[in-house]
Amino acid sequence: MTYFFPKVRQAQQHGWKGQGNKAGGWQEMSRVGAGARLFEATAVGIALLCLGARLEASELRKSPVVRAVERASPAVVNVSTEQEMQRRPGMFPGFRGDSLFEEFFRDFLSPFPRGQARTSLGSGVIVDPKGMVLTNEHVVQGASSIKVTLSDQREYQARLVGADPPSDLAVLLIETKEKLPVIPMGRSNDLMIGETVIAIGNPFGLSHTVTTGVISALNRSIRTESRVYKDFIQTDAAINPGNSGGPLLNIDGELIGINTAIYQKAQGVGFAIPIDRAKRIMRELIEHGEVHPAWIGVEVQSMDEALARSFGLQGRKGVLVTQVAQGGPAQRAGLRKGDLILSVGSSKITSRQEFLEALSAYTGGSQISLGVVRDGREMEVKLKAESLSTQEAVRMAERQLGFTVDAVNQASKKERRAYSMSGVVVRSVEPQSLSYRVGIREGDLIRQINDKEIRSLEDYQTAMARALRRESVTLLVQRGSYGYYLTLELGGGG
Repeated sequence: MTYFFPKVRQAQQHGWKGQGNKAGGWQEMSRVGAGARLFEATAVGIALLCLGARLEASELRKSPVVRAVERASPAVVNVSTEQEMQRRPGMFPGFRGDSLFEEFFRDFLSPFPRGQARTSLGSGVIVDPKGMVLTNEHVVQGASSIKVTLSDQREYQARLVGADPPSDLAVLLIETKEKLPVIPMGRSNDLMIGETVIAIGNPFGLSHTVTTGVISALNRSIRTESRVYKDFIQTDAAINPGNSGGPLLNIDGELIGINTAIYQKAQGVGFAIPIDRAKRIMRELIEHGEVHPAWIGVEVQSMDEALARSFGLQGRKGVLVTQVAQGGPAQRAGLRKGDLILSVGSSKITSRQEFLEALSAYTGGSQISLGVVRDGREMEVKLKAESLSTQEAVRMAERQLGFTVDAVNQASKKERRAYSMSGVVVRSVEPQSLSYRVGIREGDLIRQINDKEIRSLEDYQTAMARALRRESVTLLVQRGSYGYYLTLELGGGG
């Protein structure tokens, strides 16, 4: 910037070159120079003030929510999956090969054209610099390929490390050696109703959408068509399809929950899996590829009025301990038959189903605190849960259901007159047991447990261990050439 000073030009026009009245000339020029410097400093100061005002305004717009999003969003990813759809069988075999009929039914009756893959979108969060991504199980269920896209548009293929349908959690591994951002981990055991939360995800395919709200409630249970989910965070931050698997953040930008949109009827209500629970499940999935359910070695039943009177527990709610496994965690911690369990961790217990749901939040190795009443006195029992072994699961199933099984081989097929080598064969049924009352008999084949097809004794043991985490089990039973489904109520062991 150039400044012009008239007095200097005037002095030069009158021949002032440092001669004649030198003192007066230099004094005049000094005053002019000082004024010029003052003017220039003032101009620079004004420019800096304007720039500072703009910077200050920019910083003022950076609210805590903005800072939280900036901190966490690089680790939020878009999860895109493809699932190959099986071809629909021909409806009219007589017209096989007729291109006109094939085109008609492909275009108007088949929901998916032949060879087309169904795609779905969800969200996830990078929780480990090696590329581990935490998301919802229903986001990647049945996926034949998985693609992960970061906020900077980098795309990677990912593979499934493990999934746990009961908790609706899954872990993916991004196949890359590049450095990846990691989301800051928070905790969910100190959450407050009313505190601000932030949800980030890809609702309806709109990448990195941010919504805000507050925690509306804690320890919520959600019943869907297939199962009951327990101990969820409820928020009024919008969580829509596509947000599933994305992060729920606190105001510090820390991960406190995994958003899920499993409850489609929700209007203005969102749910998230608490991060403390998610971390326990995630460790199991990374180490074992599946979750080893917590086992404490008790069987319980719900308390009704008649039972409460007989045990002198009128007015009490909880579950009554009916069996304590020899040498199990509960026995070592001092739990006894006849004790009344009031709580598991922070969850109050009023029924056997609530006991099973509360216990399902833990895995093998978890420290669990039980609220117990014994002889009218409340006490706390602390124990370390173990993983439920397949052998123990089978023993529990035998006690609760009342039948035993064998592997199917040629000898047993002939002896039991079995029609198939697939499944397991019922070896014995205890008279007057639940299984006997519903019609299961020696020689029947168990072909399926819930949604798991049974091909071997190992399949049966694994599926039964998973089934014991639920209130009931559905069996596909084959007798001769006929098959039928039976749903049996389990005895509430854990």
